[in-house]
Amino acid sequence: MKQIFYILLFLFSFGIFAQNNALFEKANALYNEGKYAEAIDNYQMILDSEKHSADLYFNLANAHYKLNNIAPSIYYYEKALLLNHDDSDIKNNIAFAKNMTIDAIDVVPDAGFSKLLNTTTHKMSFDQWAKTSVAFVFCFVALFLFYYFAYSTLNKRLSFIGSIAALILVFITLAFAFHKFNLDKQDNPAIIFAQESKIKSDPNNRSEELFRLHEGTKVQILEAYEDWKKIELSDGKVGWVLSDEIKSLKIN
Repeated sequence: MKQIFYILLFLFSFGIFAQNNALFEKANALYNEGKYAEAIDNYQMILDSEKHSADLYFNLANAHYKLNNIAPSIYYYEKALLLNHDDSDIKNNIAFAKNMTIDAIDVVPDAGFSKLLNTTTHKMSFDQWAKTSVAFVFCFVALFLFYYFAYSTLNKRLSFIGSIAALILVFITLAFAFHKFNLDKQDNPAIIFAQESKIKSDPNNRSEELFRLHEGTKVQILEAYEDWKKIELSDGKVGWVLSDEIKSLKIN
């Protein structure tokens, strides 16, 4: 019975894959013919089946860009970049798309030790830091066993020093892994989708208006309260925006 279930599941998954592949090819053909709105509809059908990829987001962003849809183009370029951090085409296209935005927001850079720490932490993902830490654990165990069974004084000394160095690196890489985990957890980017958003001092319409943002601007979501999101800009400004005027980039 289980075998039949797995066979049916495989056939169903294969059918979904084939259908999505056909939709993707059709959408690409429509895009090449200049039928960008129709291409978007077909790309969206793939997304509705919960199949995501950097290529899908990139092509969808390109179609929106061709139609001058500022917020959706930036949103999907950012989604593609989350899945493929080093793709130069995505980076180039998102730079062009951001030129269409109205808001010019300064970036407050990290300085000193904080900059060094964050730059180093972002060199690898959480999984890569964790795997590196495990590798150093194995190195420590191997060097410690070599030290324990070695007869030569020189070999004992070298293996002991090596095991201590490996143990120190275990703790260092673990610290980077947890720091990366915390940074990723705090990172909740979003894109303003409303043509113009009034950013309030508190989560209600009667509160003071602090400033205005326009479609395509990237922000960080700090917290949520009822129909509002507390956001922070790259220049440090903080305020509240209506939830339906913003769209999170977080990929679950």
